[in-house]
Amino acid sequence: MRKLFYLSSIIFIVILIIAGCSRFPNTVHSPEDVDGKLIGGLEGTPSLRLASEHGTAKAFFSEEEMMSELRMAGIDCAIMERTTANELVSNTSGVRILTEPLLEYELRFAIPLENTALLDAVNFALEELSRNGTLRGLYNRYFSRGNFSYTPLGDDVPRTGELTIALPPDSPPFSFKDAQGNFIGMDVDVAIAVSDILGVKFIPLEYDAWELVTAVWHGRADLALGWHPGEGEGLINISEPYARAVQVVIVRR
Repeated sequence: MRKLFYLSSIIFIVILIIAGCSRFPNTVHSPEDVDGKLIGGLEGTPSLRLASEHGTAKAFFSEEEMMSELRMAGIDCAIMERTTANELVSNTSGVRILTEPLLEYELRFAIPLENTALLDAVNFALEELSRNGTLRGLYNRYFSRGNFSYTPLGDDVPRTGELTIALPPDSPPFSFKDAQGNFIGMDVDVAIAVSDILGVKFIPLEYDAWELVTAVWHGRADLALGWHPGEGEGLINISEPYARAVQVVIVRR
């Protein structure tokens, strides 16, 4: 009798789950369906900004709250960096990740076309930062809200020169300015880390996004970060990638 009771309870719970899913059907079946929807994104990540570009963004401070809202149709879908999304969805029932990413792109340095020595040096520094885990730590910090923090070498460390690096001031979380007017962000931290590896001083230069390639091409800056891949083809060299960003869409099952 007790076994029958337990079996009946399990069947009842399954029915409730199925009924709940059918009550809130998924309306997003591909990245093209995201436009115009109410989209969740984590506060402080690029996903929230991307959500605002595609529809009406709703900010969340925790993954659990966002997934709960998604399951109960408080939002139509959510956008998240793929690594974080894979881990989250594997531990959350009733949601899944669309197979096709919403956006994917590589982050690289722009370098003068004729300066192959600088290209080799930057690639060497990036290889070292990849090997020691700095690049992964910085990516997780800015894209997945990890707690990694890069500590620059002190001013007492000898420097053999300087690198002027063009950066946009209004592209969080890549490069932007704090309340004191100092450049901060993922690209800034990567640039500082590369400068430390090469033993040179990091000098940030402020340029609008559309001026970055031109600044490098005309020799006004040694390097640039924050330009869009595909711009400046034939005018500049590009480094090996220091990160690959993949934004995916999470929907109800």
